[in-house]
Amino acid sequence: MSTKPIKSGNPTPKSGQYEVVGPRGGKTNAEITSTKGHPLPPTPKKGQAYVLVDPTKHKSGK
Repeated sequence: MSTKPIKSGNPTPKSGQYEVVGPRGGKTNAEITSTKGHPLPPTPKKGQAYVLVDPTKHKSGK
């Protein structure tokens, strides 16, 4: 599930697991969990961003 990379500090658009990706989209094998509306934490290195890899499944289906 690949989406547009999101920079750290921006609000999380959807709750779930986010993978840290490099400046050109390369995988780093590092993941964080974030909830919708909360700011994404700083990345380990400059130029990295987050990509949603596993959205949270809710009973409501949202």
